[in-house]
Amino acid sequence: MLRLLEAVAAGESTPGAALDRLAWLPFEDVHDGNGQAYARVDHHRSLRLGFAEVVFCQGKTAEQSVEICRTLAARDTGFLATRADTATLDALAEAFPRAEVNRIARTAWLQGVDAVEPQAPGVAVLSAGTSDLPVAEEAAVTARAFGHPVDRLYDVGVAGIHRLLSDGQRLQHAGVVIVVAGMEGALPSVVGGLTGAPIVAVPTSVGYGASFGGLAALLAMLNSCAAGITVVNIDNGFGAACAATRILRLLARRS
Repeated sequence: MLRLLEAVAAGESTPGAALDRLAWLPFEDVHDGNGQAYARVDHHRSLRLGFAEVVFCQGKTAEQSVEICRTLAARDTGFLATRADTATLDALAEAFPRAEVNRIARTAWLQGVDAVEPQAPGVAVLSAGTSDLPVAEEAAVTARAFGHPVDRLYDVGVAGIHRLLSDGQRLQHAGVVIVVAGMEGALPSVVGGLTGAPIVAVPTSVGYGASFGGLAALLAMLNSCAAGITVVNIDNGFGAACAATRILRLLARRS
């Protein structure tokens, strides 16, 4: 909104064009072929939270996901679509050739025209194992879409902790560290003893039978002996990146 007002003041936009854009800022309905609204796109979310609405594709048809993303893209804000199945990713790739499709993360990201270059400090995303990559990549893609530099450090779990220690200095440059782990979920406790940066722990559903679909990792992270670790829900890489964004945006306002 500020950029819009500045453009009018500088003569780069007309009051009429500004009025047209303001008309859709609060929200916009997306309709099916029968005129029934099945989605209401929240165009003001970035003003309230600092990041735009994200399209959660799970449970939606490919056509619905594409149309919602088209509504966002038409306003030059770009979009981030998460939890998309193969058919939806294919449809998004066809509809938006410029979008970055990450099939491991199950995401599609189209950068907005007003996007700014990522600013340090950024987000370090760690995964305990390669099997945790879908969740870790969801966190990494989301953090990047929200404007943060991302440093990926994967397959550094406690079964071979020397892999983490050999690159431990990279943790010192991160503003927030997202740690993704399944099995017994021990990695966030280790990382919590190596860096003073805020840590967001993400339990995954990876593991053998007694891991109970990620519940064992969740409880381990909640009971971590490393003080001050934030824990999000099982497999919620997106939520971890949102938490990291809130922290970094607050730090940026205070600096």
